[in-house]
Amino acid sequence: MKGNLVSRLNRIEGQIRGIKGLIEKDTYCDDVLNQIAAVQSALGSVGKLLLEGHMRSCIVERIQAGENEVIDELLVTVNKLMK
Repeated sequence: MKGNLVSRLNRIEGQIRGIKGLIEKDTYCDDVLNQIAAVQSALGSVGKLLLEGHMRSCIVERIQAGENEVIDELLVTVNKLMK
């Protein structure tokens, strides 16, 4: 999972550098905006994967340990991701 996330983030990093280059070259705004939308989507996918892993491991372990306050923490995090 970690390798997959790092690989995706490396691709996103490259896309960001590409967008910077497009702006420096005065590329047509619509093309730049489409690339920004692609990066946002890719970053959202990384967030979903990380959230799933977090819920399947960290959250389950903490609930099993009786740390039910982790549910409130998770809800705050999910709300941030959904903005």
